[in-house]
Amino acid sequence: MLTYAQDAKKDQRIIEDSEDAKAAFLEDDPDMQSFFDNSYAYIILPNVGKGGLGVGGAAGNGVAYEKGEFIGFARMTQVTIGFQAGGQAYSEVVFFESEEEFDRFKENKIEMAAQVSAVAAASGASLNAEYVDGVAVFTRTKGGLMYEASVGGQQFKYRAK
Repeated sequence: MLTYAQDAKKDQRIIEDSEDAKAAFLEDDPDMQSFFDNSYAYIILPNVGKGGLGVGGAAGNGVAYEKGEFIGFARMTQVTIGFQAGGQAYSEVVFFESEEEFDRFKENKIEMAAQVSAVAAASGASLNAEYVDGVAVFTRTKGGLMYEASVGGQQFKYRAK
């Protein structure tokens, strides 16, 4: 019973952190509201930690929304190989253009190289952002410093609420 209560408390904290992250993204770039309003679905990862020295990794938990409704949780992991040193904390939001791409996410079949496709959240950044293969990714640095020239893929796992 204690484990269930701890899991529920952790899930509630992830939901609250995701709401705060969404507000921070919109504060940085109010035009991003268009992506929130018009995408088929999105996931928000409010606290992603990334670090490495030669080989690196990143991980974060978040929430999934379909047609604006909370439907479950997301977990992202990433392994990178190449020149990198340091650590960083950031938030990430992934928008899915259609049901097809979101279904691939829910089936744990989404893997991408976020360094190539991510857009740093800043005033007006979303105005020129486009979906690539039905997915648009935005990141917002929270702290830390990392030097990186690496390749690697982000993998996502979905868990229904």
